[in-house]
Amino acid sequence: MTRVQCVLALVWLTVASGAAAQTYPMKPIRMVLPFPPGGGLDVLVRMISVPMSESLGQPIVLDNRTAIDGIVAEDTVAKANPDGYTLLSVASSLAINPALGRKLPYDTTRDLAPITQIASQPLLLITQPALAVKSVRDVIALAKKTPGGLNFGSSSSATHLPMELFNVMAGTRMVHIPYRGAAPMITAVIGGQIQLCFGASSSVMPMVKAGRLTALATGDSRRSPLLPDIPTVAEAGVPGFHAVIWSGMLAPAKTPAAIIDRMNAEVVRALAVPDVRGRMLNQLGLDPVGSKPAEFGQFVRDEITKWAKIAKAAGVKATE
Repeated sequence: MTRVQCVLALVWLTVASGAAAQTYPMKPIRMVLPFPPGGGLDVLVRMISVPMSESLGQPIVLDNRTAIDGIVAEDTVAKANPDGYTLLSVASSLAINPALGRKLPYDTTRDLAPITQIASQPLLLITQPALAVKSVRDVIALAKKTPGGLNFGSSSSATHLPMELFNVMAGTRMVHIPYRGAAPMITAVIGGQIQLCFGASSSVMPMVKAGRLTALATGDSRRSPLLPDIPTVAEAGVPGFHAVIWSGMLAPAKTPAAIIDRMNAEVVRALAVPDVRGRMLNQLGLDPVGSKPAEFGQFVRDEITKWAKIAKAAGVKATE
């Protein structure tokens, strides 16, 4: 291809992309999710889809594909036509799957185009009130006094790896006990079968408020405005610690940039709607984000690198 042909091709692609953005969307948009209806991500996406659909002039139809930590949903979108009519809303598993060395039928950073990080949710380090610890430093001291004597639970890799990060950074050796979901994990902490765990704030706060669980710290780098009296793990004894549950939106690779930018703007606009923002903060315990596509792309790459190092240091591998 000559230099003139290359220039003409670039001009054509630019014009085509602009034209696509001007006419998009002309039919309903399919939003694929890796979690069942009624779950946290499902509720969040349905919430922001209302103002987005009104602005776009087309409905957003949710397609819940629940299997293998999001891999089926992610593969569905990675292999979809890159025309903006099949999108993906996903959580932290997007970065954790490749970090665990899973054999994926797609390349996370090559086959999916970032649109935006939607929200972030604090993880709370919780224990049972009967346990003789009142702070993160107490946990570290007890864990070092009895290596292997404390058990921690997880409901998924998104709550497992943060505890392994804690082990690595604090120099402790606590034993992992996996559970099939947040409810049995929380029940195990309350019943004393395990001593502590990280749980999504929306899942554990009702039990904390009822006095059945004690929240020692939040995994975020700053205190939650909803939980101002609960310190961060970093300030409570493990400097530099940071682990949250996050959600984001992506499209198939090669989706026109103009469509990516349009959807980014629509999500950001929806997150700024007072009713949506208020419900996210007060009902779901979520912090709205709305980052730029490039920022979200870098965030995902950084998350993959971070959790891959932790998984290797802790000897954690995928079970499938």
